[in-house]
Amino acid sequence: MDKDEIKGKMNDAAGRVKRQVGEWTDDKDLQAEGTAQQAEGKVQKGVGKVKDALRDVRDKVRDDVRDTARETKRDAERDAEVERKKDVA
Repeated sequence: MDKDEIKGKMNDAAGRVKRQVGEWTDDKDLQAEGTAQQAEGKVQKGVGKVKDALRDVRDKVRDDVRDTARETKRDAERDAEVERKKDVA
């Protein structure tokens, strides 16, 4: 889990509390502040999720590239061995 996702969850929860307290006390400013903080938290959570997804994609691509490089090297070595055997025969 990305740190932005964690911060976003905290901001969302804090905003919900502020908004609710503002509703109970009929404090429109506190309600608005809570709603804004909640929205900021939701955006932060989304950013964190995107970062996690991008890291996953990066890791998958890196693993695939490494696997392809190993396979290519193995194929080249096999082809070279076949050529050596042809030259000997």
